[in-house]
Amino acid sequence: MLRIADTRTGRFVDVPSAHRHLLRICVHLPVIGTGDGAVHLRVPLVGDVLARTAELHGLEVLTVLITPDLPPEQARALDRAMSALGIHPPAGVGVHGLTETLCAAADVHLAEYGTPGQDAVGGVWIDVGQVSPALPDEGAPDRGHLPVPEGTDPLAVRMLLVRHAYRTPVTVTGAALAEARRTLGQWRQQVAAWAQEPSRPIPADVLRQAHAALADDLGVPAVLDMLAQVAIRPDVPAGAKFETFAFLDRVLGLDLAREVGHRHPVTP
Repeated sequence: MLRIADTRTGRFVDVPSAHRHLLRICVHLPVIGTGDGAVHLRVPLVGDVLARTAELHGLEVLTVLITPDLPPEQARALDRAMSALGIHPPAGVGVHGLTETLCAAADVHLAEYGTPGQDAVGGVWIDVGQVSPALPDEGAPDRGHLPVPEGTDPLAVRMLLVRHAYRTPVTVTGAALAEARRTLGQWRQQVAAWAQEPSRPIPADVLRQAHAALADDLGVPAVLDMLAQVAIRPDVPAGAKFETFAFLDRVLGLDLAREVGHRHPVTP
């Protein structure tokens, strides 16, 4: 069972309620801006992580995305940006103010912090912290553009964002993005190296801790910290490290097995 904190009450709620095996998620894309960049995609990214976590726990998930009324070109750009960040396509798409019935029966609503309408819907309401892009040598955040160098793997942006608890505001700097790129590249090389060794089961304590962290208000940062420790644990065989990273990547969505098949030296 997943426990999520309802923003309106501050209390933890089991989702889905009762004994059902279908979790219905409604993602409200922010109205501000164009909606086609990573600044505006943290809400659907958190919805994607929630859906992946629910599926890991054996639930079926139905996600609906509610967007501003975008022109066709902008809607296609939104689809491309979501795909680049590894966000699974929603089961349905509606427009703000026109198709609220799509989300009438949602178990969970996700929206950017400060979005109105909390009292108009049922289910759990989750506020997602805003993303403020800022160049490291400038004091004032600029909400228009992320400091992402050309050619940067978009999943490095995903890693940077999921490193923070979903309610916490994030300021994206060049240094933070560089660190995410470095860690992502290192983990992919390690996973490729571990894949060359015989498979071993995921350690029971690691599996238990990961499930507990994810079930408790989407504790993805704790999972990332745990993976960093697993990577250097001498008591965990390489094959078990591979299975651990591959299994939890089903939630993280970082394509950690991308380098499998390329030769990399085996690391501890």
